[in-house]
Amino acid sequence: MKHFWEKNEYIKWGLTAFLVIAAEILFYMFLQHAGVVLGWLSSVLKVLAPIIWGLVIAYILWPGTKYFQYKRFLPWLDRRFPKRGNNAATSRLLAVIVVITLALLFIGVLLWIVIPQVYTSIESIVSNAPEYLQTISDFIERFFENYPNLEAALLQATGNVSDSIVDWARSVVLPNLSTIVTNVSTGVYLVLRGIFSVLVGFVVACYVLYNVESIDAVSKKLLYSVFSIRQAEQISRAVRFMDGVFNGFIIGKIIDSVIIGILCYIVCAIAKMPYVVLVSVIVGVTNVIPFFGPFIGAIPSGIIILLVSPVKAIIFAVIILVLQQLDGNIIGPKILGSSIGINGFWVMFAIIVGGGLFGFMGMLLAVPTFAVIYASVEALINHGLKKRGLRTETALYVNMDHIDPETKKIITAPEPEKPEKKESAGPSLRERLAPKRSKRRKK
Repeated sequence: MKHFWEKNEYIKWGLTAFLVIAAEILFYMFLQHAGVVLGWLSSVLKVLAPIIWGLVIAYILWPGTKYFQYKRFLPWLDRRFPKRGNNAATSRLLAVIVVITLALLFIGVLLWIVIPQVYTSIESIVSNAPEYLQTISDFIERFFENYPNLEAALLQATGNVSDSIVDWARSVVLPNLSTIVTNVSTGVYLVLRGIFSVLVGFVVACYVLYNVESIDAVSKKLLYSVFSIRQAEQISRAVRFMDGVFNGFIIGKIIDSVIIGILCYIVCAIAKMPYVVLVSVIVGVTNVIPFFGPFIGAIPSGIIILLVSPVKAIIFAVIILVLQQLDGNIIGPKILGSSIGINGFWVMFAIIVGGGLFGFMGMLLAVPTFAVIYASVEALINHGLKKRGLRTETALYVNMDHIDPETKKIITAPEPEKPEKKESAGPSLRERLAPKRSKRRKK
């Protein structure tokens, strides 16, 4: 049968063409019924939400679990009970209990401190909105009193904003109050459902963290049963690389954002800024987004402070600028490392595409995802160059002119010749006449 298959190339090509056509038909059917397929996928994801949350929580807490097990509990149990054979399982159980408890305590304390403050800040902003608009108008009158035309334009714009808010409340909010209440109820239901999924996710995370080795062993058995040994090793290396990139970036970015949020709270409290907790939460949460995060957090925070005091808004802008420079040059590199392997253009490209397709989570995961894709493409390029006997160092191709087809050596482009200075044929006419003029002046 194998001999028959190898000698019938037409059957191979026919089967390939059939599979290509079948794939095109399936893709066309997917496009025709994309709404139904996406709705079905959405329903499946809703059902699997607790499992997904559990896997995410376990992934984030796994480094802490390893630390407590191998650095704290296992050495202590080995010293206390050297002859007992289940110290590893006991230390794992204790480590899981500790990291889950610490995570729940951290979330609980954060919500207990932040939510009342945020609620109070939002309530104060809404109730004092007319006073804030009047404060901005008074500031404009004082600051631009020598420029009456500009003052009139800014005051008119402020008045238009105030009138638009009032008109929107009367024409949109009040007539559609029942719809808004329904939407709020739906939102509350979704929030409660999300909280339930997260709580169940913590239970799932406990089982995952305790049985990591068993899950890893089953995954390896499945991998080696489906693929060849060489392919399975390549997939394992790729998974380890992805794990290193995602784990280092996401956990490091969360720690970095918590530090920036705390520093923002301390500095803003010293400077007596309004709505310190609300502003610090906005700055800390948006800081997890690379590149655009500081701007996304600083703009709404600055507007909130501007409503109370324009002068403090300027001070806040300086504080944010200093914090972001501190984060970008000192804190971030210390936590995340010097680089993730891609330059600033690709970081910006990944964030724009990820945010446009998947929103906030897309912006958060775009950079490590693109780093993995970039590294994979670079590995394929280097593999192709090695097959052709060419060098893979990028620096060699910067000033490349061509490659010698016989020696496979990279020939650099010659440097442009500098224009030669023309040799002077002798003193110029002005230089020759200068001594004679000086002699005439002496006479």
